Amino acid sequence: MADWRILRNADSGTIVLARVKLAVNFWEHFKGLQLSSPLPAEQGLLFVTSHENRTETAIHMFFMRFSIAVVWLDAAGRVVDTRLAKPWRPAYAPRVPAQYFLEAMPPVLDVVRVGDRLRFDEKVVPEI
Repeated sequence: MADWRILRNADSGTIVLARVKLAVNFWEHFKGLQLSSPLPAEQGLLFVTSHENRTETAIHMFFMRFSIAVVWLDAAGRVVDTRLAKPWRPAYAPRVPAQYFLEAMPPVLDVVRVGDRLRFDEKVVPEI
């Protein structure tokens, strides 16, 4: 069963994305958004790694049909880098080590800045 969270700005409490799916295992990391349709504007995919680094948080854009926003976070949830990633580019990596990275639609870059602190500890309540 998917683990969905609410992504908030930790300082203002503002919702950045109403639904982010945690990607924690090898298969979820491998698949990512490859060959998928664009996400709804309020959703994203949040990748979790075991420690801060640059190599495990690098992405490629092969087999992607649309551009995405990528937001890299350190272990404390602070945004350390952002990028607009375009389809079929070989690689994007954060400028500094990160432990988490978010893939979402490009408008998220309008509300997230380097230095922001984000939190994703609040689970999405399933609809009945």
